[in-house]
Amino acid sequence: MGRWEPNARGRLEQAALELYGERGYEQTTVAEIAKRAGLTERTFFRHFADKREVLFGGQGALREVFVHAVAEAPDSAAPIDAIAAALEAAGALFQERHEHSQRRQAIIAANAELLERELIKLASLAEAIADALRLRGITDPAASLAAEAGIAVFRVAFARWIGETGRPDLSRVIRESMDELKAVTAGASRVDTR
Repeated sequence: MGRWEPNARGRLEQAALELYGERGYEQTTVAEIAKRAGLTERTFFRHFADKREVLFGGQGALREVFVHAVAEAPDSAAPIDAIAAALEAAGALFQERHEHSQRRQAIIAANAELLERELIKLASLAEAIADALRLRGITDPAASLAAEAGIAVFRVAFARWIGETGRPDLSRVIRESMDELKAVTAGASRVDTR
C-alpha cells in the first residue's frame, strides 16, 4: 500500500456505512472498516477519532454554513428569517446525498449511543447559531430560542426529506417546515404547503 491514499476519508465513510448496514454498528470494528476501504487502522485514526465520528464527519462544514449564512443575512432580517436562510443554505450540502443520508439515519436510529451523539451534535449547532445571532446584536433569550427553533425545524425537515422517495428537494422541505412553524406560532393549526 502506498503512502498516499486518494479519497481515503470518503472510502472509509463508504466502507463504514456498508458494514454498519450489513453487520450493525456495534458489531463492526475499526479494523474491519479500514480493511474494507483498503486502508490501515492508522489511516482511519488520521481521519476520525472513533467509529462514531464516521457518521458525523460533516459537522464542521454544516456549522460553517449555518454560521456564515446567519452572519450574511440582511441587517433587517428577523432572527428566524436569518436562520431560515441558513437552513436552506445547509440543505444544499445534503441535496445530492439523499440515499447516503437515508442509510446513515437508519444506522443512527438503530443505536442509542449514536442517537445520543446526534443530539449532542445538534445542540452544538444550535449554540453556534445562537452565537452567530448574538454577534448580530440579538440578545438572549431570543437568540437561544430562535436557534433552538431553527434546529427543530431542521430535524423535522430532514426526517421528512429522508422519508421521501425520488429526488426530493431538501430546501423546499425546509421552507415548508419553517412556514409550518411560523403558522403554528401565529396561532394557525395548519399551513397549506402546496
